[in-house]
Amino acid sequence: MMAGKMKGPVGVEIAGLGHFAPDRIVTNAEIEAQLGLEAGWIERRTGIRSRRWAEDGQALSDIAVAAAEKALCQSGIERERIGLVLLATSTPDHLLPPSAPLVAHRLGLVRAGGIDLAGACAGFVYALTLADSFVRTHRAPVLVIAANILSRRINPKERASAILFADAAGAMVLSPSARNDAGVVACELVSDGSGYDLIKIPSGGSRQPFHAGLDPSETLMSLADGRAVFQKAVAIMADTSKAALAEAGLSISDIDHWIPHQANERIIEAVRGRLGFSKHQVISSVAEYANSSAASIPFTLAKYAEARHYRPMQHVLFSAAGAGLTGGAVVFRL
Repeated sequence: MMAGKMKGPVGVEIAGLGHFAPDRIVTNAEIEAQLGLEAGWIERRTGIRSRRWAEDGQALSDIAVAAAEKALCQSGIERERIGLVLLATSTPDHLLPPSAPLVAHRLGLVRAGGIDLAGACAGFVYALTLADSFVRTHRAPVLVIAANILSRRINPKERASAILFADAAGAMVLSPSARNDAGVVACELVSDGSGYDLIKIPSGGSRQPFHAGLDPSETLMSLADGRAVFQKAVAIMADTSKAALAEAGLSISDIDHWIPHQANERIIEAVRGRLGFSKHQVISSVAEYANSSAASIPFTLAKYAEARHYRPMQHVLFSAAGAGLTGGAVVFRL
């Protein structure tokens, strides 16, 4: 890791963005036929029209590297200067070892630490908060990646999970800035273990390890109570957003871009209604790319960067909630 040369307090800027979605497009019609649903049912309930699924043989590290390569190239930062790789994922290549060191190796980041963060759908906001602190403290660039291949954790017989989830990756390079007011302005991170069992993969951990005769469905994602998930996700995203805005001393009108976790359109709209954002302030990719968990926020940020014309001093609000339950919101000044 190489320390920067700046003296005094430093800020944090986004030096590069990258995104990746697999080529395979899976339409609602395919899933509706599989589940015996009438045409149009999924879009009416979720706002999702299609999603991307990884090809056979495509692993989590493959899509993470693809998004990160774009972010690194855009940043123009020498790779030996990257001090840390944070990979937010719920679907690593293996249960052990973590995937971040492999990703760093494949990207040629020879002096970077690397660690996986298992924060479910809120993983990116946690990774962003930690990365911002690292950049300010150590004055070295950080690569943040969020990526998931959820198509291999979907239970095709369970409607709640089969209709929502997708595969994607998003990445950003954060670097020290002479503008010490740039970067994370405020954050509010929360957890609610009372909802621990609402979204889970039952088997494969220390509580219920793999064993002979294990039903394969026990290794797939399960949503126990869709209504409870909806209510808790909306509350977490709205409440943490309000708290982060209050800490930053900003109002809704001060936010140029709101990028929520792309859970589904109903959740996004419910949170938008509670917060009072106009539709123009919202950036969403959920209709075409569905829910890729932690990857959905940085994927959306990078995907629409050119169209939204991000500019210095603009404020972006990121809001998320996911399994665990984990959640949070971050106000970031570009």
